[in-house]
Amino acid sequence: MKFGLIAGNGKFPFMVLEGARKSGVEVAVAAIREETDPEIEKFAARVNWVGIGQLGRMIRFFKEEGVEKAIMAGQVKHVQIFSRAIPDARMLKVLLKLPRRNTDSLIGAIASELESEGIELIDSTYFLQDYLPKPGTLTKRNPDDREREDIEYGLEIAHEIAKLDLGQTIVVRAKACVAIEAMEGTDETVRRAGRLVKKGLTVVKIAKPNQDMRFDVPVVGVPTIETMFEAGATCLCITAGKTLIFDRDEMIRLADQRKISIVAR
Repeated sequence: MKFGLIAGNGKFPFMVLEGARKSGVEVAVAAIREETDPEIEKFAARVNWVGIGQLGRMIRFFKEEGVEKAIMAGQVKHVQIFSRAIPDARMLKVLLKLPRRNTDSLIGAIASELESEGIELIDSTYFLQDYLPKPGTLTKRNPDDREREDIEYGLEIAHEIAKLDLGQTIVVRAKACVAIEAMEGTDETVRRAGRLVKKGLTVVKIAKPNQDMRFDVPVVGVPTIETMFEAGATCLCITAGKTLIFDRDEMIRLADQRKISIVAR
């Protein structure tokens, strides 16, 4: 069976390719011109570059390659999707049928288009199960009493926000919401919180209540810890089993150095 990869930005697509290689699986890559790192060509035997709105071209490429299952990996900026893309006829048809202009609706509609051509969009962590954390504290330091209280408060608020498909990240201090993620992404949300409150922040990043693991899976890594330290954040809470950790050992080592506690719930 041949797999296809719809590659966005960041390390995620490269991790999928490495996981597939270890499993002896061949992958055809549809690289998004506005997002994907050009280095992807060094890691995949077959790469086709498509514009962010060229759904028809991507599907034709997968059909030509005999792809039966596809994985979507790597971020595509929301502003790219909704304001900068020049859609082809197939993408335009998808956009016109959207019930609402959010990520879940768009990717769900794209998944339906793929399935109509016999291509199943599958769990983006299919080859990456070892990168999903188990419940518990991942760092040497456990959250202190203040941080635990902020985690509980943050989880309560974050679950409500996630139901609305707004963002996955909330930043809390003293059981007060400092910043909520919208389209800017986790790092910018944390930076904004740091500009408002200089220290003692807790970052809660969760999967949605019914997280579709085919897309928009929460991701953290070394840049998350670096941003938190700059912003004065001391604790990170993530969803166990549904959050991808990039460069796990390096991330935890840096968190320990910065006295940042990481807990998976």
